Amino acid sequence: MTLPTVVLVQILLPVLLSLSAIQGADAGGIGVTYGTRGTTLPPPADVARFLAHDTLVDRVRLLDADPVVLQAFAGTGLAVDVTVPNGVVPRLVSLAFARRWVRENVAPYARATNISRLLVGNEVTTEANRTLLLALVPAMQNLHTALVAVSLHGRIKVSTTHSLGVLTTTEQPSAARFRDGYDTAIVKPLLRFLRATGAPFMVNAYPFYGLTNDTLDLALFRVNAGVVDEGSGLVYSNMLDAQLDAVHSAIRRLGFGDVDIAVSETGWPSAGEDWEVGVGAELARDYNKNAIRHLGSGVGTPLMPNRTFEVSIFSLFDENLKPGPVSERNFGLFRGDMTPVYDAGIFTAPETVVPVSTKVTPAAGQGAAAAAAAAGRRHWCVPKPGADEMMLQENIDFACGQESVDCAAIRPGGVCYEPDTLQGHAAYAMNLYFQSNGQHAFDCDFGHTGVLTTADPSYGGCKFM
Repeated sequence: MTLPTVVLVQILLPVLLSLSAIQGADAGGIGVTYGTRGTTLPPPADVARFLAHDTLVDRVRLLDADPVVLQAFAGTGLAVDVTVPNGVVPRLVSLAFARRWVRENVAPYARATNISRLLVGNEVTTEANRTLLLALVPAMQNLHTALVAVSLHGRIKVSTTHSLGVLTTTEQPSAARFRDGYDTAIVKPLLRFLRATGAPFMVNAYPFYGLTNDTLDLALFRVNAGVVDEGSGLVYSNMLDAQLDAVHSAIRRLGFGDVDIAVSETGWPSAGEDWEVGVGAELARDYNKNAIRHLGSGVGTPLMPNRTFEVSIFSLFDENLKPGPVSERNFGLFRGDMTPVYDAGIFTAPETVVPVSTKVTPAAGQGAAAAAAAAGRRHWCVPKPGADEMMLQENIDFACGQESVDCAAIRPGGVCYEPDTLQGHAAYAMNLYFQSNGQHAFDCDFGHTGVLTTADPSYGGCKFM
């Protein structure tokens, strides 16, 4: 007897999601923050379908537990981080309320929707609210206990997001520490909880804020002279690395250097006030594209080399109802009609971003790659975020075994050997195979582990064909 598809999904999805949770955050990945403070935003079901099928995004952060949105992501496989609003956090010091909150807002959707985290509040550690601050860690503990009660603690982690305002400095990363009064009373118990449960320390990192004309190149990953950390002697060629290393230094200073760090928010506005430095669509495109490439490359940071970072771009849409300066309403990758503000290199099918008036129908059998070529777009083949490492090694062996593929660049001493990571070597080999065999979309399949991107993965002296 053949089971209906919906039944198979209900049976298999919890198993697959548990395996995904076990893999941990070290695989990196690309996320987006899905805010809904706009008047012309598309239906959540359309958004979920678009993200799952047409982009490299593998994680979505929701700013509340909206049941309609949670249902929209059912069956997509996308990891969903659900934010508990700050106003709810003090009530979660009651274990009874925490259990009820999980029963009503998590358990009904977790079977079909890949809820992977509960984020308790947003930037609570820099709120001038003593009641909220003191409630943070007990609330996190109670939510974890509530997840245990419904057997969801194995795949749903509990964390919270932090602004860089919780640190004393980010300009000299090695000297960074948590602000007095927060370090031992709030942050240390929080880090102890994260270590015990295997959840990451999540930081909202924005090189855009505090920007000056003198630091624009440093913020945008452009070629620059770099900044020397006087304490460590390390040279920083981009501002995001300095911010992440400052967080790492502060965490390590408290004795929790093994706790993973994830970028819960980063981004750049495409428009702003006349007095705001660095706003513009081209700059936003460059920052987000370079941040995604850099954090997923395996290069790491000066203090945390040879690793990838999970990164979430803020935000998915421009939101015209947000208060504050013009820039606050223009952080989106997309407009309300789902047309891109700019191409950040997150599309799996490049033709999805060609305007309707200029869209070219590909010849039969050519698919996305032909449409991209007809529209004048360059494209590369790279591994999907979180792709299985054994399959990536098989991809390297297969691609490099072809006569048309020369993998000397990723062998010891080669120009693309560093960083010595499986993800980086696989990207080079898979792309070289794809480019050498006619650039057909099916030549980037690699057992569903490859994906086409419009973001050039080249770095330093390593140039991708």
